[in-house]
Amino acid sequence: MARKGQQERTVRAARRPELRLPELTVWEGGGLEPDGDYDGVEFADLDLAGQEGIGARFMDCALRRCALDEAGLAKARVLDSVLEGVRGVGTDLSGASLRDVEVVDARLGGVQLHGAVLERVVVRGGKIDYLNLRKARLKDVVFEGCVLVEPDFAGAVLERVEFRDCALRGVDFGGVRMTDVDLREASVLEIARGVEALAGAVISPAQLFDLAPALASQLGVRVVP
Repeated sequence: MARKGQQERTVRAARRPELRLPELTVWEGGGLEPDGDYDGVEFADLDLAGQEGIGARFMDCALRRCALDEAGLAKARVLDSVLEGVRGVGTDLSGASLRDVEVVDARLGGVQLHGAVLERVVVRGGKIDYLNLRKARLKDVVFEGCVLVEPDFAGAVLERVEFRDCALRGVDFGGVRMTDVDLREASVLEIARGVEALAGAVISPAQLFDLAPALASQLGVRVVP
């Protein structure tokens, strides 16, 4: 029994954000500004398409049902905030920092988060197509009840990341470094590239069966009846 216990290793669970937003002030200003500082503000039902908020800081904020098409938010800092029902194509969050953030029921396409840092982030519900997280760093991140179509994690670092009731379709894990990544509860797990990078991840027996052909191919094993 002791030997078996030594071989088994418990997956460390992701730490979730604990958000307690203060009373928010409704945003009545104009467009976003580069390096803008937004504290305790609620952006609701706004068209922020094409706005330039490069390097902006959002602290204790809520963005609800806002359009973010082609919004420029590279290197933005989003802290202790909620993004609910946001939608858009081509949102640029490259190099951004998200800490203690909840993203709820988002409908996004081609969102750029390459080189971003995500810590204590929950993505719950919604659908994100072509999510670009290349070379990003994710720590204590949970994808829950959402659909990710062809997400790109190539070269990223994932630590304590969970996929719960989440559909991963055509995911790219090429060159990813994983520590305590829990894929067991993913409702769909379709790996287009990077099956060899699953060291550090935990999968279910059923998922292992589904991935067996790709694993055999990676190892150069021929399966002949």
